[in-house]
Amino acid sequence: MICDLHCHTTLSDGSLGIEDTIIQAKRLGIDFMSITDHDTLSSFSRASILGERHGVKIIQGVEMSAWDKKRNRKVHILCYAPKKPDRLEILCSKCCEIRKACSKEMIEKVMERFPITPESVLRHCTGSKSIFKVHIMRALIEYGYALEFYGELDHEFFNLESGTCLVEREYPDVNFVLDLIHSARGAAVMAHPILYDSMELLDELAKSGKLDGVEVFHYTANEGQQKELLDIAEKYGLIVTGGSDFHGLYNSVPTHLGKYTTSKENLDRIIRLTNKK
Repeated sequence: MICDLHCHTTLSDGSLGIEDTIIQAKRLGIDFMSITDHDTLSSFSRASILGERHGVKIIQGVEMSAWDKKRNRKVHILCYAPKKPDRLEILCSKCCEIRKACSKEMIEKVMERFPITPESVLRHCTGSKSIFKVHIMRALIEYGYALEFYGELDHEFFNLESGTCLVEREYPDVNFVLDLIHSARGAAVMAHPILYDSMELLDELAKSGKLDGVEVFHYTANEGQQKELLDIAEKYGLIVTGGSDFHGLYNSVPTHLGKYTTSKENLDRIIRLTNKK
């Protein structure tokens, strides 16, 4: 059984639509997948219908934006199989508005350097619930100011530590997000802890019992880091997940659907947990 629990579509910062993503999953022999677009539940009904049509079982999912207030940094929480997803709608809308405000400022900063227009960015995010950095980079590539999404210009503008055009604002507190996911009867899994340097937060949330799982198998974690994450998962009895974090054309490293996966045992744990709530 092949199960990929982390992928994105044009509803957020992926380049393929829902159906194209599901069809590709079928070609690769993927049995279960979760479309986890950022802060939107819009894939839920359509993905389920298309999954049934193409023979891929869909686990409803969303990647929620949150904030580690203690360390003043972003953290992402994957929510799986919420039985009452409507309880997440307001939070998703709020996070999308925060991201749009940040993106508007980033576009203005980029326009001070290069003569692009907001419209040249917006045409690349039709269907998306927000504007993402990759959409800005695509406009820059289109007009000949860069050749790649993750090259020198992207590093100069949008590097997490020193990007000259990067704008970040505080998202809802991670504890609030976890509580809301559980009120929606979903499973809460910390996404790619290495990416946002969230190991201390992971230990704290796992110790408090607020976290259900952790994404161990992800391209940002090397073998040693995966071992460290597995040790934490074993210590606190966390569900262990894996996913490709597929974005299509917008992948930051070469990756394909099914490159990182979740075991059937851990998928069953998610299903049992959400059915029990």
